[in-house]
Amino acid sequence: MKSSLDNNYRASQWPLPPRQETATGDPRRVGVELEFSGMDIESIAGIMLSELGGEAEVISPYEQILRDSSLGTFGLELDYGYLKQLGRERNIEEDSDLEQFGEALLKLVAEQLVPHEIVSPPIAMGDLWQLGDLLQRLRQAGAKGTRHAAVYAFGLHLNPELPDLEAPTILAYMRSFLCLYEWLVEREQVDLSRRITPYIDPFPRKYVTRVLDADYSPDLPLLIDDYLKFNATRNRALDMLPLFSHLDAPRVRAAVDDDRVNPRPTLHYRLPNCQVDEGNWSLASPWRNWLQVEALASDERRLALACRAYRQHLDSPAGGLFRDWPEGVSRWLLPELL
Repeated sequence: MKSSLDNNYRASQWPLPPRQETATGDPRRVGVELEFSGMDIESIAGIMLSELGGEAEVISPYEQILRDSSLGTFGLELDYGYLKQLGRERNIEEDSDLEQFGEALLKLVAEQLVPHEIVSPPIAMGDLWQLGDLLQRLRQAGAKGTRHAAVYAFGLHLNPELPDLEAPTILAYMRSFLCLYEWLVEREQVDLSRRITPYIDPFPRKYVTRVLDADYSPDLPLLIDDYLKFNATRNRALDMLPLFSHLDAPRVRAAVDDDRVNPRPTLHYRLPNCQVDEGNWSLASPWRNWLQVEALASDERRLALACRAYRQHLDSPAGGLFRDWPEGVSRWLLPELL
């Protein structure tokens, strides 16, 4: 039976977005990716099995899959491609002592710098709160998050399924995120170690002004082409490549040669820290911040006003200064989510 370790994780703490269903009438889902250090893979897998049930399939010493859990199939890995490849190809009987020693040394170094990553299946948004006890158990067992060390540029990623895949809906979400980006960075208190890495680079200003132009009304091919022109990389705080690959894989492959792009009908929100080791933090915090993007994207009038104000801010003599806009954008936020 699942424990209830902290009332911060009650379902009532987890609001839902204005649009809760997909175009087919199914409940919208969201995937979660959690990066952290401080534990070995066997200990992490044991806690996952205890909290979620299911069975663990060992792929290599650095990768496991948790099948048939209460929430679906989870991935667990040490996020280092070369070591994972070694693990899959290893042969204990044939590998020399030197090769085994070299792999062990590489593993030791990697575990000091590279996170373990838990990748959830798509979870109904109304069930997201059920991950709360798992994160609490990881914290209690010694999981270390973004702020534990200067080199830990670890993140928490949310992959929310869209309510539909039409160009106007996608554009609304992009506009909402661009208007709220500076507020989100401040609200999430994004760690310096993550700001100075390229993983969550902001969108180029020329792209921002193009997307926020009131006359910009692209069809899907133009929306994708414009994105790829300025953002042919996974390194964006809101990575659209998985979604656009799902919608038009050949178009994306022609511009981005990266086999790490996994097509799926979701956004890829990469901005939040992973603060799993901090007792006053929960997954509910970045989730509620993301819901501000959802709410603004779903309100055509508020979004138009926010876009106009942000364009004026960018065009002003002091436009683009990071510190003044987060306060100015507060008028378009929902107080009940703060």
